[in-house]
Amino acid sequence: MRRRLTLLVAGTTVLVLLAFLIPMALLVRQVAADRALSRADDVVQTIVPLVGAGDVTVLELTVTTQPVPVTVFMPDGTVIGAPAAPTPAVRLAAARGRALTVKTESGQELAVAVVGTAGNAVVRTLVTNAEINRGVGRAWLTLAGLGVVLVLLGLLVADRLARSITVPIIELSEVSHRLAGAELNARAEPAGPPELREVAGALNHLAGRIQDLLRAERERVADLSHRLRTPLTALRLEAESLRDADEAARITSATDQLERTVTALIQQARRRDTAPATVSCDATAVVQNRVAFWAVLAEDTGRDVRRHLPSTPLPVAVAADDLAAALDALLGNVFAHTPDGTALSVTLAAHEGGALLTVDDAGPGFPASAVRRGVSAAESTGLGLDIARQIATTFTIRRSAAGGASVQLILKTP
Repeated sequence: MRRRLTLLVAGTTVLVLLAFLIPMALLVRQVAADRALSRADDVVQTIVPLVGAGDVTVLELTVTTQPVPVTVFMPDGTVIGAPAAPTPAVRLAAARGRALTVKTESGQELAVAVVGTAGNAVVRTLVTNAEINRGVGRAWLTLAGLGVVLVLLGLLVADRLARSITVPIIELSEVSHRLAGAELNARAEPAGPPELREVAGALNHLAGRIQDLLRAERERVADLSHRLRTPLTALRLEAESLRDADEAARITSATDQLERTVTALIQQARRRDTAPATVSCDATAVVQNRVAFWAVLAEDTGRDVRRHLPSTPLPVAVAADDLAAALDALLGNVFAHTPDGTALSVTLAAHEGGALLTVDDAGPGFPASAVRRGVSAAESTGLGLDIARQIATTFTIRRSAAGGASVQLILKTP
């Protein structure tokens, strides 16, 4: 915009200057020509009365002292003054007895006839092109310099004007990018024309409104998560009252995991606009723990669970709770969308730049609507796959070798 405004002003200034300077330059040339011709005509008119008086001595003295070369052609053929041959203009003026002005290659020739009893004499002078154009070049250079100065001044004014518009726009753009980068404390400084100041005020109001909405949303999520603590406490008490010690330990462990997830959710909801800390975990340990948890339910429902895990730790740039929640969502989908007895497998392997987590099953596969956030074919929240998608750099759903669904997640290394 700044460049376009500058070019617009420059173009307008140049057009105005051309419309002004071209006629001015032509006028200067015409004035110079008229001045030279008028001076020559004054000289000729000074000599004409002397020719009529017939005093040759005075005439010769006057002609030789003139600032321009003057030649007098007498009726008897005598030439007084600057040596010159009779030109067609001289002969025509003598024949007609009148004054003539003729343009030639050398300039403009003035021939004035003086009617006498013995015949017509002619006073002739030549105004050269150099005399006609004297001072014109210098005047044109002055006008050109004035035009250049005016154009530069116009460009300077245009640049200042453009800066007053573009700088506030650039600042608004920077604030918008900062807001898009979750820097919700960014605010625009109202500056520039009234319209831009109004836009800056609207952007600041929008940023404040976003902060208020996010704060209210966090509070609602935190309050809802906090309300889950009461049923969790009751569930733990029920688990502790079970007679089967192994069953009680398993339920208690699951309850503890759920409580840690709820606590992390509350902390995340109440966290302000701070940069997220770098997180990582051992994917091997997390996957092994969660598969062992789901293996008990798989045994109860007659499912064959195969696991292919590395024998060494495999660090990934994902929090342990997030990875566990994602794997629980994928395995929960298998249990929810496939009939009892359906086999499944969990594979974790090193991958270029990270780790590859794959969950396969031999069921009917996912419906097309299941891959959209908030949509479920089993009356659930429809967020399971999206939870897994959020922690992965690449998320792929395809058909497994057994004919069911195969979900692959690529996790990056810390």
